[in-house]
Amino acid sequence: MKILLTGATGYIGKRLLPVLINMGHEVICCVRDKNRFNPPPSLINKLKIIEVDFLKKESLQAIPHDIDGAFYLMHSMSTSSDYQTLELTSANNFREAINHTQAKHVVYLSGIINENTLSKHLSSRKAVEDELGKGQYHFTTLRAGIIIGSGSASFEIIRDLVEKLPIMITPKWLRTKCQPIGIADVISFLSQTIFNEKTFDKSFDIGGPDILSYKEMLLGFARVRGLKRKIFIVPVMTPRLSSYWLYFVTATSYKLATSLVDSMKVEVVCRNNDLNIILGINPIGYEEALKRTFTKIEGNQILSSWKDSLISGTLKINLSEFLIVPTHGCMTDQRSKVIQSRAESIEKIWSIGGNTGWYYADTLWVIRGFIDKLFGGVGLRRGRTHDHKLNAGDAVDFWRVLYANKEEGRLLLFAEMKLPGEAWLEFKIKENVLYQTATFRPKGVWGRLYWYSVLPFHGIVFKGMLSKLAA
Repeated sequence: MKILLTGATGYIGKRLLPVLINMGHEVICCVRDKNRFNPPPSLINKLKIIEVDFLKKESLQAIPHDIDGAFYLMHSMSTSSDYQTLELTSANNFREAINHTQAKHVVYLSGIINENTLSKHLSSRKAVEDELGKGQYHFTTLRAGIIIGSGSASFEIIRDLVEKLPIMITPKWLRTKCQPIGIADVISFLSQTIFNEKTFDKSFDIGGPDILSYKEMLLGFARVRGLKRKIFIVPVMTPRLSSYWLYFVTATSYKLATSLVDSMKVEVVCRNNDLNIILGINPIGYEEALKRTFTKIEGNQILSSWKDSLISGTLKINLSEFLIVPTHGCMTDQRSKVIQSRAESIEKIWSIGGNTGWYYADTLWVIRGFIDKLFGGVGLRRGRTHDHKLNAGDAVDFWRVLYANKEEGRLLLFAEMKLPGEAWLEFKIKENVLYQTATFRPKGVWGRLYWYSVLPFHGIVFKGMLSKLAA
């Protein structure tokens, strides 16, 4: 069967893709930018890649007419305060496009909805579900709550809280009940639902066997990690304070933190397990899902991460437009140094950021990350998905990888921190010389003032970093 996979660069899409191919399906991957989609070489000949932006109708002409089914795995929760409008527009454009194909089945991954009063996030998911359900095809919705897996936003937030805070003073929504599910089970449900006639025109809740409060989930995580943690719940933390609490302690953005806090006040418990019976799937428990997740992390087998996904609207730019670093009207800090070993320098460059750090004056990088968080930026908490691998589109702390080619010896990063301008950081090896170039294109007077104010620190940070990379 030929399947259209939307959200192919996202957390779920990256994991679903190899499973669908192993099942014998031909997969058409929808991406906004081909340059930042890097499927494993073993899959390249078994899939087709098309550039589509579901907020732009004209781009939907790239969707083949002869598809048999589709997965809708897109959302815009962390991108804009007006994500409800973006999600509805995207769903409407998707439905109209699929109506002009021969697709007979569409599967949508949504959130559990079992209360009359829904959060803004869950209301948006329900509106998308209603919109997609108007199509001229069979439609199935799978509704999940907290997803546990290496690289998932929920898992990373729980991990940040438990591993960094021995004592937590927390808001009252930690008493809210939810039903977490492991990522492997989510993929099994999705892959086995498509084209299954018993699931046509129905919606199903999917979850693990454990119904837990968020407090119980945090303490369960602590048990798995062998940590002792104390959690005290106080009624005085408002939603705004709770959002700031999540934002500063975890790697999440403030917009995503606000949406999550809004949702965490609503109980998300499965109403039935009908799909378990139809598909013969018995999901694993919460702590077992955590143990499997850490096995993957320790083996450096993280297939995808929420922070690497660039959802439509995150940046009002196409990253490909920034592959060529400008020179006109730009400030630059260029340095070079003879290297002792090309292979060793390459490995150091490809390991930069995240757990490795920036090789020199890491305290200054941390301070810069903290300042970025204060101004609503991503800061350094985002880290990176793999410690030693980089592909175009990956996140590296407050940078985004634009280009990464080991054979060529070139790595190009684009800044996603809050800046009065645009910034690039490039590493390039030619013969036995490493060239390190920081480029800044200022916006107005404030941009120029910013550059000159940080210039003294460049002399410390960039000089030291280059020496370590070349050694």
